[in-house]
Amino acid sequence: MITPTSWRKSSFSGGGEGNDCVEIAPLNARVAIRDSKAPADVTLTFRLGAFIAFVEVLKADTSRTVM
Repeated sequence: MITPTSWRKSSFSGGGEGNDCVEIAPLNARVAIRDSKAPADVTLTFRLGAFIAFVEVLKADTSRTVM
């Protein structure tokens, strides 16, 4: 198992200390995702192409509400 070492927080981090978000880290041809409030818990990984497609859909969805 490969452990990511360079986590980055989402640009949509919540108020306060910015802990209400996800973090991502690159892993060769994959992207790892974890909950910033529980970094020791489960980490999900996705193929890079699938992650890029997912982010593009989120960017295009103007009906979603950002809290």
